[in-house]
Amino acid sequence: MDSGQRRVVVVVQPAVNLLDLAGPVQVFDAANHRGAGYRLEYASTAESARSAQGLRLADLGPLPDVSAGDLVLIPGPRLERGGPRVDPALTAWLRRAAAAGAEFAAVCSGAAALGEAGLLDGRRCTTHWELLEPMRVRYPRARVQDGVLFTHDGPVSTSAGIASGIDLALSLVHRDHGAAITAAVARALVVYLRRTGDGAQLSPFLSHRDHVDDAVHAVQDHIAAHLDRPHRLADLAARVHLSPRGLSRAFTSATGITPLEFHQRLRLAMAEDLLAGTDLPVSAVAARTGFRDARQLRRLYRARRGVAPSSLRA
Repeated sequence: MDSGQRRVVVVVQPAVNLLDLAGPVQVFDAANHRGAGYRLEYASTAESARSAQGLRLADLGPLPDVSAGDLVLIPGPRLERGGPRVDPALTAWLRRAAAAGAEFAAVCSGAAALGEAGLLDGRRCTTHWELLEPMRVRYPRARVQDGVLFTHDGPVSTSAGIASGIDLALSLVHRDHGAAITAAVARALVVYLRRTGDGAQLSPFLSHRDHVDDAVHAVQDHIAAHLDRPHRLADLAARVHLSPRGLSRAFTSATGITPLEFHQRLRLAMAEDLLAGTDLPVSAVAARTGFRDARQLRRLYRARRGVAPSSLRA
């Protein structure tokens, strides 16, 4: 997706859990400070709602008309005996939003609103562990998953309990704006980027970031921002006022790999993105990702992946 604004309608239900609401919203806000374009709106079936934790949320707008590409975010309400209660007006609005082409992201028990609207039918989804069985019973056509942090199935995304809404929001930022912004947001929020539990491995841009060494993070940021340049260990060390040996030891301790290996993995990942997503010739991809020529890219790619780069376009 380009850097244009994307509308996010945050649906605030009565007894909403504050972390379900605040966690994803903070992710989108942090992404905006790093170049993303999310326009956050807060809507409800009433002008105000009291959260599960007692804080009253006021000046909420009415449920608006939505368009294709808008994201509807549904934080979860407090779990009550018998399951979450969903306002029929919200259910009807969700159906209209789906018909208009909106996308949906439900946090924790917020998935029940999608279930009531029939938007989970035939789709993989997840929710808070206490709701997994009730969801399977109430929405038998939904493919309710356990053991995952979040799921994406077409225009519908769902997350497990409470804090996993942050993981879900990060995955949406990654899908919209790529790995570099997502890594910067995760670092700013001091959270560890995780997988769904059954999905593909993280992009190298997101891996090896679950540490708190500022010098190593600075070196990683510099390498990621200048993939097309060579990076001598001495030059990287000078940027963070360490000796080459000191940087090598700190980098390996924090990430498990060397700065050179980190650089190579990022270059290959970027080359894969360009080969799969553009029509650039291999020589141009090699130049953009810092390889000496197309031959060097082909040789390293085959050594690491076991196939030729052209296989991405087969």
